[in-house]
Amino acid sequence: MPVDPAAHNAGGAWWLWPLVLLAGVAQALSLAWPWGGQPLWWLQIAALAAFVHAIFQSATPRRAGFMAWLFATAWLCGTFWWLYISMHTYGGLAAPLAVAAVLGLAAFLGGYYALVVWWFRKRLPDNRLHAAFLFAALWLLAELARGQWWTGFPWGAIGYAHVEGPLAGLARYVGVYGMGFAAAFIAASIAMMRSEDASNQKWWIGVAGVLMVLGGLASQRQTELRKVDASHLSKPMTLALMQGQIPQDEKFLPGSGIPMALDWYGGRLREATAQLVVAPETAIPLLPKQLPTGYLEAVTERYVKAGGEQALLVGIPLGNFTEGYTNSVYGYAPGMQKPYQYDKHHLVPFGEFIPPFFRWFTEMMNIPLGDFNRGHIGQDSFDWKGERIAPNICYEDLFGEELGARFVDAARSPTFMVNLSNIGWFGDSVAIDQHLAISRLRALEFERPMVRATNTGATAVIDHRGQVTHRLENDKRGVLQAEVRGVSGPVTPFAWWVGRFGLWPLWGLGLVVAVLLGIRGNRHRVGVVH
Repeated sequence: MPVDPAAHNAGGAWWLWPLVLLAGVAQALSLAWPWGGQPLWWLQIAALAAFVHAIFQSATPRRAGFMAWLFATAWLCGTFWWLYISMHTYGGLAAPLAVAAVLGLAAFLGGYYALVVWWFRKRLPDNRLHAAFLFAALWLLAELARGQWWTGFPWGAIGYAHVEGPLAGLARYVGVYGMGFAAAFIAASIAMMRSEDASNQKWWIGVAGVLMVLGGLASQRQTELRKVDASHLSKPMTLALMQGQIPQDEKFLPGSGIPMALDWYGGRLREATAQLVVAPETAIPLLPKQLPTGYLEAVTERYVKAGGEQALLVGIPLGNFTEGYTNSVYGYAPGMQKPYQYDKHHLVPFGEFIPPFFRWFTEMMNIPLGDFNRGHIGQDSFDWKGERIAPNICYEDLFGEELGARFVDAARSPTFMVNLSNIGWFGDSVAIDQHLAISRLRALEFERPMVRATNTGATAVIDHRGQVTHRLENDKRGVLQAEVRGVSGPVTPFAWWVGRFGLWPLWGLGLVVAVLLGIRGNRHRVGVVH
């Protein structure tokens, strides 16, 4: 029976440690290449394969777990380093504390990956094909835990690197986490093929990896060739998507940012001629009762008059001290007696709600409107000209399982989605391109267009195939004139199951594979140094 090759490498090679760190940084870069913003699926596969090779050579489960923690911490720091900008530059938190906060968050989330890799290394099956499946299942569980526990922070899940890759066609079936499972399996298969004791299994490992890639390519090709029935494709709707470029450090100041926002957005709302006008998250930075007398009525009058041809979605905070506040969207359409209202459900910790026992931390930062009430999941769409328009605010489009609640009733499912964001908190950083990739993947999962109106970028239109058809330059004040064609009819398999069951089917898949192959591996392991 084969002996674990790492048992002969009990001390571990020194070069494995820098390899692990470099692989983590490379995986971060694969999500949105800083010099162009595009995701690089091949770099993600290569980075994760290098990491698996390193842990396979590690002498002990404990050493492998520590390597995983370093890899994940480097990857996650490299992914959301821009949180430093929001905390230090705009939040006023001292630089050392802001750095420590980013490192601490990455290190905490990296613990999920350390735990599953420790388990993988401890229960490593002799059969390398089984080992690749076990690694993919455990990686899936770590990604799900990061995405859902403690309110969830799944930013940077590896599936987002594949929005343009050969696995993109899997999105309509298994979503971003299922794509991550496939990517982890392929990466592990590549690493296993290099192992010294896998010579008799390389053929089957290679075949399995190739079949998964070909399956993804075939699915992607099917999606590209799939023609939307004419009765399910709407006529083009004209859009005016506003990008105010209001400086984040002035946005909520009464002497500068507030009058700037009210003046610029007010003027553009009065001038717009498109059928649907969208202004981003908190474009109007004051509560309605705080606005100058008659302001809201003046800028929305043209959208509510009977017989009109225009509708408006605009970000605005709502509520009062007694009942609490919400980060919301107001919608106006001809003949409406009162505005349509959407309240953000998935709030940002520390930025939009204060976790228990952490008020001391938020009080160290200057973040206005930082404690909101939650809206409920599955809120009604905004109906306009035969379209069912589903708003979401900022990083809510990161949670496809929550957006899926709107697709349970296919007859009332959205024909397109609208994301209203303010990424100004993170400066002119890679966060803009990362967020665009996230929206593109939601469009692939649900095969519905995603329209984006943001403060600083990326203001864009994404069609139902995940392709960007219109985009305004980042960090530029302006209005994007564009068109969108809504899609109705049957929902994707992903939309069907995630709307009904959430992510539980993927949890079940990961747990079943991890338990079955883990037990099998434990029964057959010999010669492993613990």
